[in-house]
Amino acid sequence: MKKEWWQKAVIYQVYPRSFQDSDGDGVGDLAGIIKRLPYIKKLGADVIWLNPVYKSPDKDNGYDISDYRAIQPRFGNLKIFDELLAKAHQLGLRLVMDLVVNHTSDQHKWFKESKKSKDNPYRDFYVWRAGDPKQAPNNWGSYFGGSTWEFDEKTKEYYLHLFAKEQPDLNWENPEVREQVWELMRFWLDKGVDGFRMDVINLISKPAGLPDAPNPENAAYGNVEPVVADGPKLNAYLKEMNQKVLSKYDVMSVGEMPSVKPEDAVQYTGLDAGELNMVFQFDHVTLAMNKDPRIGKWNDAPVKLVALKQALSKWQTALDGKGWNSLYWNNHDRARAVSRFGNDSPEFRELSAKMLGLTLHMMQGTPYVYQGEELGMTNAHFTSIKQYQDIESLEAYHDLVDTEKLVDHETMMRYLATESRDNARTPMQWDNSQNSGFTSGKPWLELNQNYSEINVERELEDKNSVFYFYQKLIVLRHQSDLIVYGNYTELDPADAEVFAYKRQYEGKTLLVISNFTSHKVTRSYATPSAKKLLLSNYQDDHEDVLRPYEAKAYVY
Repeated sequence: MKKEWWQKAVIYQVYPRSFQDSDGDGVGDLAGIIKRLPYIKKLGADVIWLNPVYKSPDKDNGYDISDYRAIQPRFGNLKIFDELLAKAHQLGLRLVMDLVVNHTSDQHKWFKESKKSKDNPYRDFYVWRAGDPKQAPNNWGSYFGGSTWEFDEKTKEYYLHLFAKEQPDLNWENPEVREQVWELMRFWLDKGVDGFRMDVINLISKPAGLPDAPNPENAAYGNVEPVVADGPKLNAYLKEMNQKVLSKYDVMSVGEMPSVKPEDAVQYTGLDAGELNMVFQFDHVTLAMNKDPRIGKWNDAPVKLVALKQALSKWQTALDGKGWNSLYWNNHDRARAVSRFGNDSPEFRELSAKMLGLTLHMMQGTPYVYQGEELGMTNAHFTSIKQYQDIESLEAYHDLVDTEKLVDHETMMRYLATESRDNARTPMQWDNSQNSGFTSGKPWLELNQNYSEINVERELEDKNSVFYFYQKLIVLRHQSDLIVYGNYTELDPADAEVFAYKRQYEGKTLLVISNFTSHKVTRSYATPSAKKLLLSNYQDDHEDVLRPYEAKAYVY
């Protein structure tokens, strides 16, 4: 197996609007990121992944792009971006951009032209279908609620939008669209950008004829994901992208792929497939879906450990020697890991945050650290719907509480406190001053009220902090081929309290043991007496007795 730089790398995800504000407008920006580059370097990360910083009307926080070659003015401009890239490279940090090409903004010049007439040269850049104003072309439901179809009065046709109506889907069947995408990718790569994270990239190939989606519960709309994910021409499109663009540069690529299966991911990320380097799969972060399919992800049920182990182990085993995994607990679209998979109470927050870090970083794949994860930042626990900004959360509340009346207000508030994307988007917690050092103005989104206890300044003063634990995890990955390349064997899959697995490489074994409970348990894994304790989140080792949220790794 050819060894690639991105296999040993650790990636730090920056959500720009919530990272650091430099000018007091309450929104993070590129100059703020430049200020904090030494912090990311101190952590030990190798790569920064930037969420979208392109020009956008901000209907979906930058995932609705109106100009792929311009920077959102609130974030800065191309000159400041070039400075950020140069300073990151000077520090030995690479920079990966978000590529959002399933859809554009409805304010993009392509779509503005496309709407003008049926014979406009840009008409075929998007998916248009004839239909009665009262009868959409099919039953597809949008990810953000309502129909995926919006009727255009001027041309008397519908356009497709899998997300918000302000995010029309591009028509990848059109070779001109693909050529435009390759051109915009080259624009950034020629600047020196080190790769792309590709937003919902496995939705770009729509099925022939756009058939109805399954709807066994007779909800208002059918579930579109099984119909559009991993479409018939996806492999062909990704191969073309690799051949015409990615293969010409020394860069990394990761594709966000909802509903992807391991056997498909082997094709997309295969070591000789000529497509992408790795994918983001969702199996482990969608385990606590609501029992009522109409309600989807909105729930406050805890995640069961046996199911979590099964989801992660499936991917570890299936891709070993064939493809490459991405390893993550949370990101800008997922609630905070310590609140979702650990325990965010004051007693156990730090222990469980370290436990989650060790469990994940010792696996095979490239780890992603989402800003604040290295501090053990928690869900915001908002109590009013007025505190939320996220379009997905607000649309879900409107649909499920106001329109369909499937959920009452109190229940939905619990669901949002558990699952809303805004939990990950509260501003970064730098110190215990007003607004936690994020901004001198009014923050675009309310801060988590625990910032005086959980912040960078405090973490850096405490040698036993979550930050320094993550720093150690990153050092170990950089030093150990066993951690990077070793194969994977899960131990005791039916154990509902402890996650244990082995990694093996060139005659060495790594044993990882994590107690996912708040009580003591006893487990024995028949290890040799000569084993060496590589890392633990406790100061001493009680061998077979595992204390609350204890995690440790041995080498022998």
